[in-house]
Amino acid sequence: MIARFPEALVHAGPPSKAGRVQAWVVGPGLGDGRAAEAAVADVLAADVPVLVDADGLRLLDAETVRTRTAPTVLTPHAGEAAALLGTAREEVESGRLTAVRELAARYRATVLLKGSTTLIAEARDTPVRVNPTGTAYLATAGSGDVLSGLTGSLLAAGLAPRDAASVGAYLHGLAARHGSDGAPVSAQDVADGIPAAWRDVRAG
Repeated sequence: MIARFPEALVHAGPPSKAGRVQAWVVGPGLGDGRAAEAAVADVLAADVPVLVDADGLRLLDAETVRTRTAPTVLTPHAGEAAALLGTAREEVESGRLTAVRELAARYRATVLLKGSTTLIAEARDTPVRVNPTGTAYLATAGSGDVLSGLTGSLLAAGLAPRDAASVGAYLHGLAARHGSDGAPVSAQDVADGIPAAWRDVRAG
C-alpha cells in the first residue's frame, strides 16, 4: 500500500486509535470474526460520518446505527439489502423503491441501493434520488469498493450524506463509461476513470 501510494496513512491498530479523521468507510475486505466486528462497532461509535459497505453491513448492530448522532450511509446491493430487511432478494429486486425507503427509515440512515439503477434515500421524508449514469460494466468485482471510497471521501470533504451518495454514484457511473472504452472494465479501470469524470462535471 505504502509502496504504491506513499501519501496514504496506514494504521494497524483499532480505528479509534488512528487519530483525527473526517469520515470512516468500513466493510470492504474486512472479513469475519471478532476483530472485524469490533472494528465496525469502533467506527460506528465515532462522532464523524460513517459509510458502511460489504462485510460491514453483515456485522453492524442495527440499534447502534439508529442511535448515532453523526451521519451514516449504508451502501448495499440487493442481496445485502434483503439481509438487512430480513426478506428475499427477489422481493428487493421487484420493489427497489420500497426497499430503499424502508431501509432508510428502519436504520435512520442514508441508503444507497446499488444496482443497474442506483437509488439514494434518506430517513427523512425527502424524494428518492435516481442515478442516471449507471452501466452494466459496473457489475465487476471491487467496483463497489471504489464507490465506497469515493463517497467516503466526499463525506470527509463535508458534503451532506444524501449529496455525497448522489455525487459518488454519479461520478462512479461516469468513471465506468470513461474506463470501459466499449469493453468490460475492472475496478481499477473505474478508479482510473474518476479524474476524467470529475473534469466532465467541472466542464459542464
